[in-house]
Amino acid sequence: MPYVLIQVTDEGVTREQKAELVRGSTELLQRVLGKDPKLTFVVIDEVATDNWGVAGELVSERKTRDRR
Repeated sequence: MPYVLIQVTDEGVTREQKAELVRGSTELLQRVLGKDPKLTFVVIDEVATDNWGVAGELVSERKTRDRR
């Protein structure tokens, strides 16, 4: 029973894009590992940029700095 967790920042990922990620992940697990799509769970977790860090700083801070 595969469980896939996809984490992205909460910056404009559309419902259609999320559906494509779910379909694609499910199809990949079926094709590569022979997993049953009915038993494959995909969760998309949208994380606020204030709660996501990279290179020692918050993504929200990096974006603010880069806009200047």
